[in-house]
Amino acid sequence: MYHIKIIKGMKTNQLKAMMLGLLIAIISLGAVNAQTLTVKGKVTDAADGFGIIGCTVLVKGTTRSTITNVDGEYTIHANKGEKLIFSYIGYETQTVKVTSERLNITMQANSQILEECVVVGYGMQKQVNICGAVSNIMPGTMTRRAYAAYDMNTEEYKNIEENGFKKVNENPLSTFSIDVDAASYSNMRRYLNRGELPPADAIRTEELINYFSYNYPQPTGKDPVKITTEIGSCPWNKNHRLVRIGLKAKEIPTEKLPVSNLVFLIDVSGSMYGPQRLGLVQSSLKLLVNNLRDADRVAIVVYSGSAGERLPSTSGSDKQKIREAIDELTAGGSTAGGEGIKLAYKIAKKNFVKGGNNRIILCTDGDFNVGVSSNEGLENLIEQERKSGVYLTVLGYGMGNYKDSKMQILAEKGNGNHAYIDNLQEANRVLVNEFGATMHTVAKDVKLQIEFNPSQVQAYRLIGYESRLLKDEDFNNDAKDAGEMGAGHTVTAFYEVVPAGVESNFVNKVDDLKYQKKVKPALQPTTGSKELLTVKLRYKAPDEDISKKLELPLVDNKGNNVSSDFRFAAAVAMFGQLLRDSDFKGDATYTQVIVMAKTVLDNDERGYRREFLRLVETADGLKQ
Repeated sequence: MYHIKIIKGMKTNQLKAMMLGLLIAIISLGAVNAQTLTVKGKVTDAADGFGIIGCTVLVKGTTRSTITNVDGEYTIHANKGEKLIFSYIGYETQTVKVTSERLNITMQANSQILEECVVVGYGMQKQVNICGAVSNIMPGTMTRRAYAAYDMNTEEYKNIEENGFKKVNENPLSTFSIDVDAASYSNMRRYLNRGELPPADAIRTEELINYFSYNYPQPTGKDPVKITTEIGSCPWNKNHRLVRIGLKAKEIPTEKLPVSNLVFLIDVSGSMYGPQRLGLVQSSLKLLVNNLRDADRVAIVVYSGSAGERLPSTSGSDKQKIREAIDELTAGGSTAGGEGIKLAYKIAKKNFVKGGNNRIILCTDGDFNVGVSSNEGLENLIEQERKSGVYLTVLGYGMGNYKDSKMQILAEKGNGNHAYIDNLQEANRVLVNEFGATMHTVAKDVKLQIEFNPSQVQAYRLIGYESRLLKDEDFNNDAKDAGEMGAGHTVTAFYEVVPAGVESNFVNKVDDLKYQKKVKPALQPTTGSKELLTVKLRYKAPDEDISKKLELPLVDNKGNNVSSDFRFAAAVAMFGQLLRDSDFKGDATYTQVIVMAKTVLDNDERGYRREFLRLVETADGLKQ
């Protein structure tokens, strides 16, 4: 009996072992089948063999997608056994199972769709709506026309005339509006990441500097802004001094931020088609939606050929409803941006929250072509609407047709800010990590005026801020519009200074006149003050019309004991001047920027400074 039990026990153990082995085999087989592959291939037109540009490649049942490049090539991550859906207007959609890392597709034209549609710029219109519509369109021709702008760079940047040196005895005052935008940095990154140096006018050096936050002391009194100054040797010209002026706005915990009344104004014209345009907009805004509080509200306005309300003002407690409205957006048609702006302001004013954050968030490539579309027309429109107390945040998307100049006008004239979203990480930085700084204004119409002491300084140069310069008399004029600062935001400005008695090639000497004498007397110091300069700042509370003035003098200690933040910001300033090939870059080199930045990688929790190093190294390689 005992013997029989042992045999039965052995059979039971053998059975368990067999079952375990079978289970391991099944799991292993599943692992093989679920193997993630980097699938590459080319999508071509069956009629002529040309690559199809902009074909959407989607992993079925997921949100993973991409589009084909100018050669019709794509790369996407997918598991073995998953299915890829290939779709493009005018062609039969194909669904193909992933079996290997190489998957080439030939697509057939859909004659029915081709008869109904014709391409107009980036978008599409029904043939019956177009005068003199083309009766026969070859599929390959349509594709190449539809995405011709990928091959033709139509991006627009405002020409920048760089600030030069000014003599203190002739121009003792320097006045400008502060700028909290950082769009130029992420746009520059987009260029470098695709192996190109950005155009010089795409580089606004102050925006590169202000992309980074610095450890300035917090305001402690009633004023929402605090001034900080620091001075050291100029790294690209050792005979000059470099002055850093820093501003810090008071921080407000997220839970204590005022209620937000937001209007998402979304460009859904044909130029926004694709995962890196409208697709990225959708992903960006859903990041913000996920962080809304119940008391916050969101409305959605869209525009293409015309403007319309897609979602009435909805509570932040109904996040699913907002996300679904965002997911349903599709791109196509022309761009009536002006009409969209008008409607967005109308809805924002209708749902206005007194003391709250009333703001329009415009997502566009700036390629307006219907209605109010000129820079002057948009400027007048925004100047009229901004009196309502509704602020404007402009988020730029896209490449190839990006209209940076329009973005600048909208942000500057709309009491707002401007960011360029080149990837989802940047969207998270702007809309989540820096929500207060980006979205909630604590001080408006912030102006700076620096008075230089002629006994200490013979000449100076403001680095950047060319589009923000003001007349000296504008400083005390409360009717003059200026920049805004959000909760916790920092602003940095640099002046390169030629000390008194120092010889410099940048201080032009003019021979005495032969036939007449100068009538205008030179300014002379009236005191023996050792102050180098005095910083004056004016700001208004968000709900007030009368400004308040702050002042802070600076004495030069003649040393170079500066903070790590000073050195890093100076390295960024040097990089901007190199990218612009500035006449004032002095002895600056990319190697110098790299060496300098490597010594100050502290306070880099999110890795932005290390990313900066990589971008400098990339630019250096492209320049050679």
